[in-house]
Order: sequence, then structure tokens, then C-alpha cells
Amino acid sequence: MFRSPIHAGSTLLALSLMLLASCTHRIARVNPPAAPARLGMMETGVASWYGVPYHGRHSASGEVYDMEQLTAAHRNLPFQTWVEVTNLSNGKQVDVRINDRGPFAKGRILDLSQAAAREIDMLRAGTARVRLKVIPPPQQVQAAPVPASPATGYTVQAGVFSDSDRAESLRTALEELFADARILSNGSNPPLWRVIVGREMTWEQANQLRVRVRQKSGAAMVVREPASPAPE
Repeated sequence: MFRSPIHAGSTLLALSLMLLASCTHRIARVNPPAAPARLGMMETGVASWYGVPYHGRHSASGEVYDMEQLTAAHRNLPFQTWVEVTNLSNGKQVDVRINDRGPFAKGRILDLSQAAAREIDMLRAGTARVRLKVIPPPQQVQAAPVPASPATGYTVQAGVFSDSDRAESLRTALEELFADARILSNGSNPPLWRVIVGREMTWEQANQLRVRVRQKSGAAMVVREPASPAPE
């Protein structure tokens, strides 16, 4: 069929505009990074997670993506921002570091690493409604001064209870990840039961453990190893 030069030119112009629109859409999928995130800033929406085949590839920040690290992808939070993620269906929380861009699916606000998704029990579902909260990096969470000496004798306290059943419930939950989770009684009247994890650690070791315990229990602090533990 004969096509006039005007008709052919119009067709080429239409194709060019379609291609330009497609490229523009792809470029606009990720918003430019915002200013440093304000501590306490919150966002609610749907999170997903990613693992294989992205494991071992370079993320948008330049880091090699490790699906067993507690990281996440966000569309515009600055890289290295730490975020507390709460699964609104079960209350479980995990702290993650933003080191990638995404997610690209419409209606989602965060892509968690496989390890982070496991922590808040959303691997099987694939997605979950979550609340994000910008928090300080882990090393800034502990406000107490660091002792000058590397002496051992520290442990992590996950909770204190006046009800022994509640203490035992937390100890059982922690025992899944920490074999030395135990209960100590202070012998007071009325008695209090402390849930303790770890033994005879340095301050630095105890602080590292505190971060992991907090992800499971929701609260944790470094304390001195009890001088005369009385296991229940």
C-alpha cells in the first residue's frame, strides 16, 4: 500500500512520542533522595521482600546485596537511614538499614531483605501492611557511656516481671535464638523475675547482642552480670 510522506512522518512521530513516554515513566519510577530523614518520621503502607535472584548483585547504593542482612529498599529515603519496621498484623518489629531503591510495584513503600522479612513473619504471605519509623543507627541507641576498660562481666536484660509466667513466656521465645536465655530472681518481696541473655561478655559484645535481643523481645538493655544468680 502506498503511504504518503506526510502519513509516514506522522507515524514515525507517534512512535517517537510513545518511546519517549515509556522512557520517562521508567526514569520517574524512583524519586530523587530527600534531605536527611528526620528522626521519628513515620510512614504506613505495604511492604514486600526480595531474595534470590538479587542476592549477590549490586544494590542501588553500590553495596552487594546480601539477603541475610537486615536491609531494605525505599524509593527516596537516603541510603544508610535506619528504619524500625512494624508488621501491623502481628506487632513484630525489625530494624533495617536502607541501602537500595524500590519497590517498583504500585502501592508498596518498602522492599525488605529476606532476613528482615523473616524477622517479622511475612515470608509466606509475601507482603504485609507495615509502619516505618526513622530511628538512630544502632550505635547511637545506647546512651550510657562506654567503660574505658575491656573487662568482661556484662549481660543483656530482656525484661523484668512480677509474674513468673510472663517471664517464662519471654524466656521460651528467646530460647529459639539464644540458647543461654534464662530467668533470675532477685529474692525481693514481692519477687521480681529478670529474663537474661548472654554470660560474662565485654561491653561491646553485650551491646551487639542487645540489638539482636531487642529485635525479638522489643526491649533490651546491657547490665552487669549478677553476682549471685539464682536460676528459676
